[in-house]
Amino acid sequence: MNKNKVILLLSGGFDSGLAGYLLEQKGYTIIPLHLSNVDFAGEESIEKSVELARKFNWKKLYVIDIADALEALVDKCKHSYYFVLMKRFMLKLASSFAKQEGATYIATGESLGQVSSQTLANISVIEEATSFRVLKPLITFDKEKIISMTREIGTFDISSGPEVCDLLGPKHPIVNANLEHTLNEEKKTLEFDLVQHSMKNLQIIEQTN
Repeated sequence: MNKNKVILLLSGGFDSGLAGYLLEQKGYTIIPLHLSNVDFAGEESIEKSVELARKFNWKKLYVIDIADALEALVDKCKHSYYFVLMKRFMLKLASSFAKQEGATYIATGESLGQVSSQTLANISVIEEATSFRVLKPLITFDKEKIISMTREIGTFDISSGPEVCDLLGPKHPIVNANLEHTLNEEKKTLEFDLVQHSMKNLQIIEQTN
């Protein structure tokens, strides 16, 4: 196990690329993992993630299509819990991948309170899904600062454009999730092992530069 190896959940947007850059500046080895939803969101986020990986000279981008898993969450679980359940699932999937890669940490581009899943209550419930330490280098940044920093490091143009990560989400998501209620919702998908199913979709995009 490499104590400095980090699985970065790379969305293609402004936040996660910057988070990876900042962690790399501190000496961490970044392994970018993009969780795609091509059925509903198309391939633009994959293309952006490829460009970000190339920009930072990350030789491999790992991509997992999670469309089936997200559909299961919509079909089987209370819709208001969708974003919390989605983020918990993403951490579980990243944890499985981290074990496979011998990584010590998972990293995200989250900042406090920017969207519904990033309230303190929801972050606590979400992070309960993994035993890995989740690094959040942007946690106190506001969007204006994030955008400014992406201009400085040259990723603003790559990440620009609409983000479509919430197409399946509810109009009124829960902002103060309860762990017991969340686990009860999660149990509704137990007959369908979302992590194992999604790991079968793992692909590697190697940078040729």
